[in-house]
Amino acid sequence: MKRAAHFVIAGLLASLLAFPPGASAAPALFEQSVLWTAGQDGYHTYRIPALLVTAKGSVLAFCEGRKTGSGDHGDVDLIAKRSTDGGRTWSPHRIVHEEGGDAKITIGNPCPVVDARTGTIWLPFNRDNKAVFITSSKDDGQTWSAPRNLSATTMKPDWDWVATGPGIGIQLTRGPHKGRLVIPSDHKRALASRQPEWNSHMTFSDDGGATWQISTPIQTGGNECQVIERADGSLLVNTRMQGEWQGLRGTATSTDGGATWTAITHEKQLPCPKCQGSLLRYDDKRLLFSNPFPPEPKDGKPSGARVRLTVRSSPDDGKTWPLAKRLHEGPSAYSTLARLPDGTILCLYEGGEMRAYETLRLARFNLEWLTAPASP
Repeated sequence: MKRAAHFVIAGLLASLLAFPPGASAAPALFEQSVLWTAGQDGYHTYRIPALLVTAKGSVLAFCEGRKTGSGDHGDVDLIAKRSTDGGRTWSPHRIVHEEGGDAKITIGNPCPVVDARTGTIWLPFNRDNKAVFITSSKDDGQTWSAPRNLSATTMKPDWDWVATGPGIGIQLTRGPHKGRLVIPSDHKRALASRQPEWNSHMTFSDDGGATWQISTPIQTGGNECQVIERADGSLLVNTRMQGEWQGLRGTATSTDGGATWTAITHEKQLPCPKCQGSLLRYDDKRLLFSNPFPPEPKDGKPSGARVRLTVRSSPDDGKTWPLAKRLHEGPSAYSTLARLPDGTILCLYEGGEMRAYETLRLARFNLEWLTAPASP
């Protein structure tokens, strides 16, 4: 009896520690809405989402508005919507930047970052994947400066293709490079002797966005990538593998603020159908990651199907990824994650019933939903 009583008391103590008097676990939250629908409001297709929470707590949603088709190159504008209530309601979209009227000029690959010291929002983007530009907002995303061309310091002469993000950048919070703005990027070198060489790299600023430079290439085969700062101050990059694809994401680390990187390793816990993914720091230890998660191959070969958009959670700074929840079962592709000040998680993603590019959808959910057991 004494032993049984001991277990009862221990259980009561554990319950009190988990839920102190007056506290209760938040109910699971999951809801979705559509921000953009293909064929509406003057554009054939909306693609390549980016989502940013500003210093004031507003939410900015960016994407490419593709006027005449769904292809990557053509008459493409960079557009945005703004929410001041945590993503529940949104402004009409507005054009952040476009060039040439109806000319086939592609403005895209948004990858915003906010400088927490000043509140300034920096928005790098590309012109025809041949040049890097940047615009900024000092009024919470309501107006934007005239773009600056950064190509002279953010590209190499032998690159014939370059992209920022797409997704979000980060600002370093610790160590000798505290305050550095870091934009995940990638490029391609055309080589006469063999297939083109794809690599990820970082674009960064140490003077609050006044000037920008690039890291060494992250070898080898990486493409669209996202980066987070770990608890120990190192950086972790997670990349789509364009070259040397094995059906998995690639990861690499940096201990000097993103200037140099280890070689890429293939992350066996994170399958990938050759598609962009999103990586986000949720709190001191927990990371979130979203991307399409195709069914396991029956013939041993990885699948390239862009379906089953899934969010994964790592409780140990990206060492393991034990938790996963499906956001969308059908066709789905690019995505972007954000965390609101109250802890609510947002995921803006490409999804549809027949094609992945039918809509850009916003999922709002909380950690309680993400970590709860899946329904049978």
